[in-house]
Amino acid sequence: MDAPCSNLGVLRRNPDVKWRRTGDDLARLPEKQGSILAAAASLVKPGGRLVYATCSLEPEENEGVIGAFLDKHAGWQLDSPADFPVAPDAGGFVRCLPSVHGTDGFTAIRLRRDSRC
Repeated sequence: MDAPCSNLGVLRRNPDVKWRRTGDDLARLPEKQGSILAAAASLVKPGGRLVYATCSLEPEENEGVIGAFLDKHAGWQLDSPADFPVAPDAGGFVRCLPSVHGTDGFTAIRLRRDSRC
């Protein structure tokens, strides 16, 4: 799921993004992202996986959304890839960083639905 986000991770190549953002975007967007994530999750078969991704490095749009989702959906858990070219961090998030990878800022996490749900 490529979540609609603030796009703050693409500022390096698209500096005009900063002119389209307001102070309340990081308060408003996570609610929308969480709703879309819950809808997408309802379509995943038991034992299936879902990748949540944003072109943002902001914790409100990543850790906050995933944490709230996992709190409300007991049948889901983190499912970090073991052999991905960019190693997941301690929280299970894969982050592409402009200063490290020469890419836009990007965050992704893989979730797995319990096979009994």
